Amino acid sequence: MLKGLGGLGDMSKMMKQAQEMQGKMAEMQAEMENVTVTGESGAGLVKATATAKGELTALDIDPSIFNKDEKEVVEDLILAAIKDAQAKAQDRMQEEMGKMAEGLGLPPGMKLPF
Repeated sequence: MLKGLGGLGDMSKMMKQAQEMQGKMAEMQAEMENVTVTGESGAGLVKATATAKGELTALDIDPSIFNKDEKEVVEDLILAAIKDAQAKAQDRMQEEMGKMAEGLGLPPGMKLPF
């Protein structure tokens, strides 16, 4: 009589796993606010530090590049360092997501969030 309800246990298990994954995702997101990456340009003359979530937290500029005749060069170096930091932040976030997916038994290469 209750033969057709056998899948409910599996559904309950799936819901529990989904809730666990949601909790782990929130935890990882919070941790990524404390992980920093540094991007640089001009052989290290300009360094931009960001959280793994991509929020810029610091900018370090070597004073030797300050020359009013090279304003555009300095601006380009700053932008390049920021973009490098953001790219590294994205890479770090994907790396952590991959570890989480692996821990959940998802196939390699599956990206989170879905």
